[in-house]
Amino acid sequence: MFDPIRPFLEQSGVVIVDGGLATELERRGADLHDPLWSAKLLLENPELIRQVHADYFLAGADVATTSSYQATFTGLTRRGLDAGQAADALRRSVRLAQAARDWFWSEPERRAGRLRPLVAASIGCYGASLHNGAEYRGDYGLSRAQLQEFHRPRLEVLAGSGADLLACETIPCQVEAEALVRVLDEFPEVPAWISFSCKDEHHVCHGESLAACLAVAAASGQVVATGINCTAPRFITGLLHAVAGITTKPLVVYPNRGESWNAVAYTWGAASGPSPDWREAAREWYAAGARLIGGCCRTTPDDIRCMAAALRISPVTR
Repeated sequence: MFDPIRPFLEQSGVVIVDGGLATELERRGADLHDPLWSAKLLLENPELIRQVHADYFLAGADVATTSSYQATFTGLTRRGLDAGQAADALRRSVRLAQAARDWFWSEPERRAGRLRPLVAASIGCYGASLHNGAEYRGDYGLSRAQLQEFHRPRLEVLAGSGADLLACETIPCQVEAEALVRVLDEFPEVPAWISFSCKDEHHVCHGESLAACLAVAAASGQVVATGINCTAPRFITGLLHAVAGITTKPLVVYPNRGESWNAVAYTWGAASGPSPDWREAAREWYAAGARLIGGCCRTTPDDIRCMAAALRISPVTR
């Protein structure tokens, strides 16, 4: 299996991941008060998704994560799509990111010092499909086998979509990581990362230690990186120190802006503490062992531009 991350690490020692997608779409005027969240625009305004991907590449991102995080067969068919149309929507999420990459890469001056960026097909946790904030709790009450059955159909489509790798994101509990590893075994040529949502400097949201969860993920030969996402920035350095030595695989971190999600009011609450200095934070996380670094909810292209500049990757202008 080819590891698409390795060439970036060999060239510059770091991979810049993009930032928030749905919250950036909302910042640009999209109404995503919907169970499909960003995937709503796969049906209504795909061009806006492409534009956001393009702006992250311009900001210095080496990886675009697709708008499939909350796009599940259950949610899409509930919207009135049949199974074939739902699969087409998932593939469309990949094509939009690829189109943005092709546009970015079409200008030779944008390629200076860069490798051709990657497209990571987003696979959100089961909790995301519930649209009730369960990705920050992990209290599903489902067995590993049930979670495998949930993840298999979407993973199968995205594994064959032409994406460079899969991004299994915001996983809040160990049993879901175990389920994902089992399903990945069915697609042995597909690389992936698995990243966890955490509630403090040691534990994933459901309560298991991040160290135990990373060990599960890293045991898979298809997992090329593992780490943390959609977690408050103030916890990231401690989490990285807590898992030092757990795996030799690259560690990925892309935290949110530090605010908490209120799934009832459908709003972001105030952050605990000031927003981080993203330049300094990126340097600190790199020093603590992270090698794939970016942002999640509420982070913007400007934030990714700061991280890229701090880690000596030159952003470009349109």
